[in-house]
Amino acid sequence: MNTSVQTMNDALLLDRTQGLYGQTIEELSSGSKILPGGSNASAQAGVDSLGATNDRLGAASTNVQDALSYAQAGSSDLSTISNILTRMSELAQDSQDPTKGASDKAAYESEFSGLQTQLRTIIGGSAAQIGGTGVASPSASFEGNTLFGSTASGGISFGIGSSPSDQMTIGDINLQSGATLAVMQQDASGNFTMSASDSTAVASLNAAVVQVADGQATLGGVQSRLNMVATNLQSQEADNTSTISSLSDVDIAQQSTQLAAYNIQLQATAAMLAQANMDPQAVLKLLKA
Repeated sequence: MNTSVQTMNDALLLDRTQGLYGQTIEELSSGSKILPGGSNASAQAGVDSLGATNDRLGAASTNVQDALSYAQAGSSDLSTISNILTRMSELAQDSQDPTKGASDKAAYESEFSGLQTQLRTIIGGSAAQIGGTGVASPSASFEGNTLFGSTASGGISFGIGSSPSDQMTIGDINLQSGATLAVMQQDASGNFTMSASDSTAVASLNAAVVQVADGQATLGGVQSRLNMVATNLQSQEADNTSTISSLSDVDIAQQSTQLAAYNIQLQATAAMLAQANMDPQAVLKLLKA
């Protein structure tokens, strides 16, 4: 009579079931398995870690798109340069045609020098590099970076992954030197050192075309790799998001079924507790007898 072990056990079971029932309702209401109060600390830690990783992957994706834009800008300008060099080569061939008159050759030289000036405007370079007065702000630039010059590091680097060590460097394509420089170089007075009528002009222009083609091949390879990196980053981010969902999002069907089970268990436990509370009364009846 003093102690009803059965009543105590039923009360404990009822209390535990009520707690689970309440937690299930809260999860269904919020849509999240992770509730305030640290009910699932390990899942919360996993979600936080994956969320931070996804933030870094998102930043890396932005960097990859910037790198792609950089490479695409370079490719577009190289195509323009290649077209200019091809036209200059035609003019050089025409200038060396002995059947052409002086007026024709003068016209060729005028167009030739105009194209040389256009090359300098696109490629740029200091007076020490390309002669003449130099071109400090070439049209072939991206976010303030000259596309066809040289850098101390040998290229421009982009972060392309979630780790600081995930870097990709696009090497310099330096047209301010070599065969292309020979085509557009000026002396100290601002006169071009090459003319359309030079006997070596065609060969020099062909060499410049090869240099530009090498640059186009380099940037083509860079774009191909960056496209694969972009796809991989998207895949990683999607996988992480799926894992975050599995850790934090409630399975509505499963929890609804569980809620129904807890409801039945609550009713059954409450009924058994009521029954257990009636047992001492039976003992009292025996004492009265």
